[in-house]
Formats: sequence, C-alpha cells, structure tokens
Amino acid sequence: MSDVIRLLPDSVANQIAAGEVIQRPASVIKELVENAIDASATRVDIVVKDAGRTLIQVIDDGVGMTDTDARLAFERHSTSKIQRADDLFSLHTMGFRGEALASIAAVSQLELRTCRHGADIGTRVLISASRCESQEPDICPAGSNFQIKNLFFNVPARRKFLKSNAVELANIVKEFEKLALVNPGVEFTLTNNDSVMYKLRAGNFKQRILAIFGDALEKQLLPLAVDTTLVKIEGFVCRPENARRRNSLQYFFVNGRYMRHPYFHKAVMTSYEQLILADTQPNYFLNFTVAPETIDVNIHPTKTEIKFENEAPVWQILSATVKEALGRFSLGPTIDFDTTDAPEIPIYHASGGDIPTPQIEIDHSYNPFNTPSNSTGSKSAGMSSNRQWQQQARPTMNWEKLYNNFTSSSPQTVITPEPSESVTNSIRIAGGYIVASVPSGLMIVDQHRAHLLVLYHRYLRRMSSDSAVSQSLLFPEVIRLTTSQEIILTQLGEQLDSAGFNIANLGNGDWAINGVPAGVEEAAAAELLTAVIASVTEGGDIVGKQVEERIALAVARRAAIDRSRILSTEEADRLLADLMQLPEPVYTPTGKRVIITLTLDQISSMFG
Repeated sequence: MSDVIRLLPDSVANQIAAGEVIQRPASVIKELVENAIDASATRVDIVVKDAGRTLIQVIDDGVGMTDTDARLAFERHSTSKIQRADDLFSLHTMGFRGEALASIAAVSQLELRTCRHGADIGTRVLISASRCESQEPDICPAGSNFQIKNLFFNVPARRKFLKSNAVELANIVKEFEKLALVNPGVEFTLTNNDSVMYKLRAGNFKQRILAIFGDALEKQLLPLAVDTTLVKIEGFVCRPENARRRNSLQYFFVNGRYMRHPYFHKAVMTSYEQLILADTQPNYFLNFTVAPETIDVNIHPTKTEIKFENEAPVWQILSATVKEALGRFSLGPTIDFDTTDAPEIPIYHASGGDIPTPQIEIDHSYNPFNTPSNSTGSKSAGMSSNRQWQQQARPTMNWEKLYNNFTSSSPQTVITPEPSESVTNSIRIAGGYIVASVPSGLMIVDQHRAHLLVLYHRYLRRMSSDSAVSQSLLFPEVIRLTTSQEIILTQLGEQLDSAGFNIANLGNGDWAINGVPAGVEEAAAAELLTAVIASVTEGGDIVGKQVEERIALAVARRAAIDRSRILSTEEADRLLADLMQLPEPVYTPTGKRVIITLTLDQISSMFG
C-alpha cells in the first residue's frame, strides 16, 4: 500500500493559517499596526481604498528592518518577539506567533519598503501569493511601508465572503478605534479613498477618548485608579444617567492589548446595580496592567480572549474600584431616613378644618382595550404600538377556516379569505401563548412571535410598494452615532425612507429622528435606529432585498406585542387570522418556532 500522508507546501499552509488570522481587511490593519507598535513607532498612517479590497497601506516610523529581516519576516513562524516556549508567559509585545505576515502575503500582492534608522539605504520586497518576486535596494524613509493590494485575489471564495464596502469600512473603523485607544501616545491617521477620516495627535488616554468619540463625552467620564500587587486598573467609567440601551462604548485593555472579557464585564455591571435600568449598559474605558506571566493571550487566533490566573481576586478589585468611583463622584445629596428627630410637618388648607380622606372607587370589570365600536375621537400621534395594532387591524376573520385552508394547501399559497363571524374558541395561558382547538387537536401559538411575523410581512410589503407610513414625532429625538454607524446609515438613506423613517444629519455625529414607521413607540426611536444599523452591519448587505428584510425585522421586533400582554378573545382570534394568511406562518424569519400542533393521538398518549 502506497503512502498517503504528504507534507503541505508552505504556500498552502499559509493560506490555511490565513483563514484564521486574516478574516477581512480589518484583520490586516490590526496585525500591521500591532507590528508597528512593537517596532516603537510614534506615528502610524493607514490608507485604504475600496474598504481595503484594492489597497491597504500602513506606514510607520518604527525601527525598520534590514534586507535579510525584510525577506525572512514573511516566512512562516519567523518572529523577533520570542525565542523559546517560556517566552510565551512573559510577553511584552503584541505579536509573537510569526504567522501574520506570512498569512497576509499568502492571500495578497504585497510590497514592503523598509529602512533601519541611521542606514543610508533600505530595501524593497515584492511578494505575490507567498512567492517572492523580487528584492532590491531602495531609497526610502526610516521605518516600514506595507502595501497590501488585491486582498484574497487568489482565494475567490474568501473574496466573495467579504461584505459590502460600507460594512467592511465600518469594521476597519472599529478596529482602528481599539488600536488608537490603547496607544494614546502614538499619532494616528486613517484615510479612505483620499478622504481623511481620523487625524489623532499623541496625548493621554482621556484626550484620545474625546478625540475619537467627541467632546460631549467629557462630562460623562468618571476617573478611577487602583494599584495593587495583583493588578493596576486605570481609566474611566461613565455616569449612570448616561447608560444606553444600545451602542454602548465598552472597552477593556490589558497590557496594551484590547480584550473581550464577559466575566469582568459582569463585575462592572454588578457595580451599577440599582443605578441604571435593567435593559441599559454603561460606558467604560478600562486599562489593566498585570504581570505578563499571570495571563495567557495564546488561546485564540485574534488574541482578544485573555485568560487571567487570578480572575476572582481581580473581579473583586474591579467591582470595588468602580463602586468607589461612582460613589466618590456622585453629585446627588444623600438622604437621612432616621426619623427619630424629624420635625412634624403641619398640613395647611383654605378652610382651616380637617382634610377629608379621599374615597377612591375602583371598577374591577373595566378593560381599556374593550372600547365601544361607536366611540369617536382622533388617534394620538404617540399612540402605543399595541393600541395602534388593535385599532387598525382588519375585521375579525374566521381563523379556523384559514387554518383548514392552510393545512390543505401548498405552503407557498397565499390564502385571502373573506371576513366572517368571529370564532371565539381560543384561550390565553400564562407566558404569552394562545391555545386554540383545531380539527387535528390543539394549536399553541407564541403571541409575540406571531405578531412579529405578521408585522414583518406587513412592513416588507410596504417597503416593496413604497407605501410605508411615517409617524412624525412631536419632539424630534437627537442621537449621536459613532463613525462606523454613520458609514452604514449614510448608505441606507433610500431603504430607511421606504421603511417610514425621517432622519436628518445635524453634523458632528448628531442625527435628528423626525419620524419613525407607524406603529412604533416614540420613545423607542433611537433604540430602533441603532438596532436597524446593527442588524444591517451583521448581515453585511446595504442594497437589495436582504437589507429590506433586515430593516423590516428590526422594526417588527420593536413594534410586536409583548408576551406579558393579555389579549382579549377578539384580539387573539384576529391575530390568528392574520397569521394564517401568511404563506409560511410556522417559523419567524430567524427560524424560531411560532406554531406547535398537538394531535389527538399525542394528547391521548400523554394521558397513558
């Protein structure tokens, strides 16, 4: 039997490694900028074209490389950061694996011009798909100049995987912000298609935060600092009143490296208990400094997941430090509830007699949702989504007939029955479910998902037919967006107009929301807009049917009735009728179950 195991060529091995290390243009920028920081650069210029598809250029004034180092740097597992395995536990640099440059060179056309400080001449290296095409002397400034052209040109599947230019540029901006925040002493510029997006001067941590996210953040920042034998924590947390439902600015850094750490995030959230609403998140910018041997950064290809040796004690220190900062800078007066010496407060009134105790009568049978059919009056512009859904719904339809038609027809058939008398054999049970009898047994419907699915198709139809209804806000809501969010929003103008949004750019990152799709609560305008942006960013599409679907889904999520809402019999039957008219009412757009049917045989088997 012949041997079947073969040693992969270096070019193939590098392409495999690139699949983990280099996921998108933002990954290239991260690796090259971290190398520049390791090379003691004080200035880093980043230039991208077509969101990194055509060109990524990173220029630094670091120590540079000799001609030998410039060629060897692109070999797999070649690095100046470590020499033996023990060095992994005392890292003082961002890079250490020796895979980044080899991976980048394997999936791009790369040019490097570099020169050591004090040297008369540098070197120029050209590499395409891991193959060195030329290396020659070159006159260039001290430092390094990387040009990455046509990323993934030799891996069509990976290039096709890239999102739209706006989404990829937003990812680049997010990565740039992390790198700039953790290195405030380095001057940064970011240019996209010859337009300067950022020009950041060297300064301290607070100056860098304000330079990136705006001076309006200054009044929110509360400084904190603690230095123990285990950890040194410095940075800022924000006032509780500035907590956000979405778009929170939350950054952890350890030893000059950005990290994601859910455990420490929980420590911060615990410190804000009873100070912020349950569905909001505080902003924070926290730097950790620990002994390198007490953390492990070599557990994930992107090096953003860090394992701490002393997680529990650091958790306690972090929680106590945040609580102290919040208490020290609290400007509200304290209230003494000791009433032993409290003075008696007299009650004055015009008549001079005793004030009678008011008698309040309660009508326990009153239901605000059971309004008379002949009642008149205009609807308020700020009507809640639940009432608006109830009052604007079509006449009650026979959902049982619709169910029979649906189960006996093709799933692709759209059923359009005539209005008929209400069938009131559905009941509501705890947890937001509707139970109804059907010929085959029992049908159980999740009312929140059912209403979400109905609204999703309704908004989608409106967007497709340009018949969306916008609900003007009495007082326009102003929202501040990050640069990455603005990039997405500016590309969504037509789709948002079609959905019923009315938005105006006020400049400096501020946007005014003048109108929202009909059926959405006014108070949810800002949260809804950020949810739409996040959903489109996740999907990666800015034009076409898919982006309309994501916008419709985000709006439907905001307007759908809650599971805690108790529906009347008429409302439940109307919802079931609307649901059964959909071509596919069983699953939500995200694949979650809406309807479960228990057959008579299944019910009988449960009773034994």
